[in-house]
Amino acid sequence: NTITSPRLVESDKLMKFDVVVANPPFSLDKWGADGAANDPFNRYWRGIPPKSKGDYAFVSHMVETALTDHGRVGVIVPHGVLFRGNSEGKIRQAMIEENLVKAVIGLPGNLFFGTSIPASIIIFDKGKKTKDVLFIDASREFQDGKNQNHLRDQDIAKITETFRTFKTLNKYACRATPDEIKENGFNLNIARYVDTFEEEAKIDIPAVQNEIEKLERELVE
Repeated sequence: NTITSPRLVESDKLMKFDVVVANPPFSLDKWGADGAANDPFNRYWRGIPPKSKGDYAFVSHMVETALTDHGRVGVIVPHGVLFRGNSEGKIRQAMIEENLVKAVIGLPGNLFFGTSIPASIIIFDKGKKTKDVLFIDASREFQDGKNQNHLRDQDIAKITETFRTFKTLNKYACRATPDEIKENGFNLNIARYVDTFEEEAKIDIPAVQNEIEKLERELVE
């Protein structure tokens, strides 16, 4: 159990790594909140996650095990992690204000075994060169599968190239400033930053009416 009994320990301290990646269990109940206030590794100094949802327990653990100056973290989370309030909101705000959050990538639904809900990837970087955060909405580009959806090579390539360039891309990505994120109450919900709205085609009412009248005449004939 990574939370209550981490194995990667050295001299009674958590080992530190260049890169930490994981797909932890979503919103785990009974994750060990009772002992979190006295955590021997002080992983929850930004706040203790709620007892019924352990998402930020895993995120906090991963961030604390990344090397101080250049450690990076990639963690798959349910979308609620991006916007839920109370203790989770305080932890999220602290991480944003520390300039740890580098990118938020929205993924398609039904991508992972055991759950059909859409998830997202949060990238943390302790060596960030900018204070901006990149939001990528990759939820609409995938291979539809009978039992499970898949990211195709071109989908993965688009995500990684967008992340590398770190620029806004119409209806796909948005490079948001700290002020924008603060104005949104430190909410990282991707829809607040990436506008994917598609205008509906305008309907020519007179042309439609003429077509109806033509069809009615043909029916009479």
